[in-house]
Amino acid sequence: MSNRLETELLVIGGGLAGFTAALTAAEAGIQVLILEKTSATGGSSAMSGGCLAFAGTDLQQERGIEDSSELLYRDLIEVGKGECDEALVKAYVDQQLATYEWLKHHGVSFLPVIETASGQSVPRVHNVDPADMIRQLERAALATGKVELLRDTRARRLQRDVSGRVTGVAAEQAGSPLEVRASRGVILASGGFVHDREMIHRFSPLYDNAVFIGGEGNEGDGLRMAWALGADVRDMVHIKGTYGKHPMDEHNHHACLAVYKGAIAVNQEGRRYVDESLSYKLLGDACMQQSYGVTYQILDREIMADGDNRVRILDFQRRLEEGLFVEADSLEELAQMLELPVEDFLAEVQAYNQAVIQGQAPAFGRRHLVHMHGELRPLSHPPFYAYPSTAAVFGTYCGVRVDPQMRVHDVFGEPIDGLLAAGEMVGGLHGAAYMTGSALGKAAIFGRLAAATVISG
Repeated sequence: MSNRLETELLVIGGGLAGFTAALTAAEAGIQVLILEKTSATGGSSAMSGGCLAFAGTDLQQERGIEDSSELLYRDLIEVGKGECDEALVKAYVDQQLATYEWLKHHGVSFLPVIETASGQSVPRVHNVDPADMIRQLERAALATGKVELLRDTRARRLQRDVSGRVTGVAAEQAGSPLEVRASRGVILASGGFVHDREMIHRFSPLYDNAVFIGGEGNEGDGLRMAWALGADVRDMVHIKGTYGKHPMDEHNHHACLAVYKGAIAVNQEGRRYVDESLSYKLLGDACMQQSYGVTYQILDREIMADGDNRVRILDFQRRLEEGLFVEADSLEELAQMLELPVEDFLAEVQAYNQAVIQGQAPAFGRRHLVHMHGELRPLSHPPFYAYPSTAAVFGTYCGVRVDPQMRVHDVFGEPIDGLLAAGEMVGGLHGAAYMTGSALGKAAIFGRLAAATVISG
């Protein structure tokens, strides 16, 4: 192989954002080269729960769910607690329905909309097999004849010409240097930095002892390359983990969120400590501030039976069969098995149940199962269960500052000519918290927007 390659568009990263951008550009006749750092494509996208947040779709209409881009916009702004970039949120909602149809056109199969999700005032989680989605888009991209994929190729430095325009990268393949020139620009779609603990500590020391799960190549390469050119960043202080990861289970990487079906969360002192209906990112923050960073989701037979084996975060029965739940015939026995202060725990559950039965908000102001959806239920039907839970950082949800055209901006607010970004390494959409499905949604929508900017010249 020559140590120098030429292409029109260079995409760095072979996950959902990368393949979405590449396929969109290829459909417009643009020659694309994708550099994937590892031997396998997919990255964190393929390891995710497969949730995408779309509004106004045919799947919602089939179930009589009334939703709209306007409601999605309001929910995203509310969940982000005013910290998100409203222009990016508008770009997301303006393009989300077309992106959903585009994914379906390319063979992505969606399951029925699920009821329970974080940050949504109506059900709008469109679930997919995430690894299969990436495979579908990869096949479609390569089938155009316009896309070339290089695996095991790591981008090291962005390159610029004398005018300051980004023209390509210096990369490395199998230990040998490789220079790639791209006449129409570079799209950074290389993910976040869950596997760079030093960078995690720099921005969010609260999560030093959290569990980190993500694509093996997610070490912040794209962020560092952009920084070197003066790129600005957004939301770095809002790195958060997802609540509900079993601290001892090394096989199932996905969170279990029984709290969104009515469970309560208690700490090592047997006390509730949070409104369990909040975004699971905020629940992650609250968990990490408790003793040992491990708490317990407490539920009864009725809540256990209300799980949903189609959705990874609600598949209670599988986790029960795997022995991950602690089960007891009474709340007292459950407290003893967990080594919680029995009297304090019983008093906590009793106070919660009494408030729910009387139609009052329990401590911490909980009024719904999740966000603004669902009625609370008392924990009163044995057997009772506990799911040990900590926070896992599945993605960093922060990164470079971009405009709605996905152009990366420097610290002076000026676009860096020839440089775009999409997917996890883009900051500004989520703000202070997180809506289920907005990360994969962002990857697909912003990947298409980045490509559209390249296409328009």
